[in-house]
Amino acid sequence: MGAKAGTKAAAPFPAQEHDHGHCATSAMDRAAAICAARGVRLTELRRRVLELVWTSHRPIGAYDILAQLGGPDRPAGPPTVYRALDFLQENGLVHRIASLNAYIGCPDPGHAFAPGIMICEECGRAAELHDSAADNALSRAAAAAGFAITRRTIEMVGRCRDCAAQAA
Repeated sequence: MGAKAGTKAAAPFPAQEHDHGHCATSAMDRAAAICAARGVRLTELRRRVLELVWTSHRPIGAYDILAQLGGPDRPAGPPTVYRALDFLQENGLVHRIASLNAYIGCPDPGHAFAPGIMICEECGRAAELHDSAADNALSRAAAAAGFAITRRTIEMVGRCRDCAAQAA
């Protein structure tokens, strides 16, 4: 979601009144296409877990997912949910927010560089922030230190535009 020089970046936090159903449907369509292109299976369980992650733009924990998945006719255990989340994470469809031990859906799973995650401490929403210049700077600094990055997510906590405007 970074912007080219001279262009305005898209707002990473969607408007409160946006069509979230469209977000979730688009995410599911992208996930199916990505899995098909990679020759991996988006099983019914993996699809359902991804749908639950996309129920809002707020992070969701594995045990919250488990509570919504389970039932008398469909028991699910923590390892089942964690395996599904691992698959979704490996395929770039979700991001883990380590500080919250929770997950958010990735709105742009084809992005070439690692996201920063912005977490609003007021409304609880989370959003990705892509900035290729920052990503390149971190990669150069790590390489200069002889460090090989295998995974990177930067977490930032603050207020989203909507909450900051309400507080002003």
